[in-house]
Amino acid sequence: MKKRILAYLEYIDGLLASDEERDWERETALHLNQIKFFAHERLVHLLVFILVALCTVMCILAYVISEILMLLPLIVMLFVLLIPYCMHYYLLENSVQRMYQQYDEMVGKMHPYFSMKKG
Repeated sequence: MKKRILAYLEYIDGLLASDEERDWERETALHLNQIKFFAHERLVHLLVFILVALCTVMCILAYVISEILMLLPLIVMLFVLLIPYCMHYYLLENSVQRMYQQYDEMVGKMHPYFSMKKG
């Protein structure tokens, strides 16, 4: 997924940097479709990330209260899952936010009165 997102962002940045004539209506519609796909992926990963984080916290609390040593491997495994999920969700969130900016730039190409400053 990471390669796909980064490749797509690079592709759209290339389109926006190009001075050649394009059908921006079509490109914008295709871009909105991709935004929907990636936003859905972001939502699913947010829900999984929250679930894993809650399970981690509950296991830590259970260990603190009961001091059952069998919970320690489970806590470690949940942390091992939590860290990559956090990094992946971070990528998804920032990429979708960048796609929103790209969309605004595409609309600015179609309608010069609508311009969003980069930043």
